[in-house]
Amino acid sequence: MKKILLPLLILVSLYGQAQNWLTDFEQAKKTASEQDKNIIIVFSGSDWCAPCIKLDKNIWQSESFKNEAAKDWVLIKANFPRKKANELSKEQTEHNRKLAEKYNIEGSFPLVVILDKNGKLLGKMGFKNVSPEEYIKMIHVLEKK
Repeated sequence: MKKILLPLLILVSLYGQAQNWLTDFEQAKKTASEQDKNIIIVFSGSDWCAPCIKLDKNIWQSESFKNEAAKDWVLIKANFPRKKANELSKEQTEHNRKLAEKYNIEGSFPLVVILDKNGKLLGKMGFKNVSPEEYIKMIHVLEKK
């Protein structure tokens, strides 16, 4: 029984820590409003942008960020892959392009945009080579401005 229970508990805890990255801005605003959370949009080039890949590996996949995000933020990934194998649907590509036209006019990658639950801009930042805990603090500073 113990041999079955332990792997099951590990699986449940991993699933419980999974991030819920949304791809639809309207759904994110609805969720943020319902849960009284801010929104984080990450503009990323997941298969070509080295700082984007590093940010994902070092920050977004960290336990510290996963825990903080679960209680404080609704997350959106606006991905702009270049490789054919990673191509998004036409609808998702268009959706991401429209988000970029509004929140990433300068075309920066990676770009982290922090919004309130209504979509009002609170702040922006890019890649920082810091610990997940430091990055989280920087997000919270932008939220309080």
